[in-house]
Amino acid sequence: MKFVDLRKNSCKIQNLVDDFKVVIYIMINFLMKICRFNFGKFEEKEFRKFLRMGIIFMLTIGIYWSLRPLKDSLFSQLAGAINLPYAKTISLIFMIPFVALYTNLLDRFKKEKLLTVMPCVYGVVISLYAIFVWLFQKGAIQPSVITKMMGYVWYWFVESFGSVVVALFWSFSTDVTRSNSAKQGFPLVVALGQIGGIIAPYLLINLPVAIGIRYDSVSMIILAVLTFLYAPLIRNLLSKTPGELMNSGVETKSKEKEKKEETGFMGGIKLLFTQKYLLGIFAVNLFFEFIVTIFDFNFKLLASTRYSGVELTQYLSFYSSVVNTASLICLLLGISKVAKKLGIGISLAVMPLLLGLAVFGFYTIHSLSFFLYLMVFSKAINYALNGPTLKQLYIPTSQDARSKSQAWIETFGSRISKEAGSGANMLIKPLGKSGYMLFSVLTSGIFIAAWFFIALFLGRTCKKATDSNNIVC
Repeated sequence: MKFVDLRKNSCKIQNLVDDFKVVIYIMINFLMKICRFNFGKFEEKEFRKFLRMGIIFMLTIGIYWSLRPLKDSLFSQLAGAINLPYAKTISLIFMIPFVALYTNLLDRFKKEKLLTVMPCVYGVVISLYAIFVWLFQKGAIQPSVITKMMGYVWYWFVESFGSVVVALFWSFSTDVTRSNSAKQGFPLVVALGQIGGIIAPYLLINLPVAIGIRYDSVSMIILAVLTFLYAPLIRNLLSKTPGELMNSGVETKSKEKEKKEETGFMGGIKLLFTQKYLLGIFAVNLFFEFIVTIFDFNFKLLASTRYSGVELTQYLSFYSSVVNTASLICLLLGISKVAKKLGIGISLAVMPLLLGLAVFGFYTIHSLSFFLYLMVFSKAINYALNGPTLKQLYIPTSQDARSKSQAWIETFGSRISKEAGSGANMLIKPLGKSGYMLFSVLTSGIFIAAWFFIALFLGRTCKKATDSNNIVC
């Protein structure tokens, strides 16, 4: 009798599993029909792949955009908001040996392995910082030179997560995605990432405060736990996605033309500064980061004069959620179709024109509310339009360009760009407010003009390479 009961229970469990699979199948087909209007028509297996990638990116963006308000708020508490430009300078210095280590790891390990292990390392460090922050906000640790140093290290640490983990994800993604598939799949991945950026900052930062917990360390512990979800998600992507969907498709015909680049720390730099295509990508990143760093400093300086402590963290987390909400709306309204219909070049060229309008507003209107709208607009358009398009530029490039040079552009190069903006922000004292604003606007205008023409060059070069199934460099 017991044997019969076991068989009956086993059949019931199998029936439940089958029913669950049917429900998942129906849901995926329903989502495919919805996404067809915004992102294009997918094959089922291809759609499942991008859903899995999107969940990983959702986790990445959710963690990062929850760390961002903690980065600025805790730095303001530990070191003072007026020192934010200097924090970016020190962050750049710290990033040099860090990128050297990172590029060395790219030579030694597979990207999917690094994408599994590195977030866990960040999780451990976040946990240790959570203990320090709890003691500081409780009053057990008094402000001192040490707490100020911890503020600078924390600032660099969060910046490095945004640069390295996000860049590593996209480097891995371009390795396993064909160009035509990426045009509709990457915007979908970004859209799912924005959902993580909407929900995570709001819940993780505001929920502890709502239930009466006035310490940022609680949110930090939750974020640390989330970093350990990367391993099962990466494993699921690799095991469930068919092998033919996990390649970029550009090396089969062009591998004999791919040059053996110098590996390690200097390989990415050498390739970057000897290829005008990669320099163009670097320039586009530099121009955007320079301008937005100026916006960001003025926005957070005003915010820190109105809010302090946990209230400042809450306000900045609200900003994070609004940015990602706006990005998602842009994607759902079909802004990602610009690249598909008008080409990558036109898509990239739209961004400097829009940012030019933002610079004009920055110069003429000065209020916290307007600066909030300005930052939301700049970030949302970048994440919804410029970001996914830039990622596609790496597809018709060599393995070294997609890993080492991309790592330099999006980690160290991004820090250089932000440092350039921070250098302009440091002029606020010697030049005065009016002189600083005039200098910032004139420099931004020159960058925007150059950006427009570089964008058109990148678009033409990328299209020519993908049409001929060749590599640019």
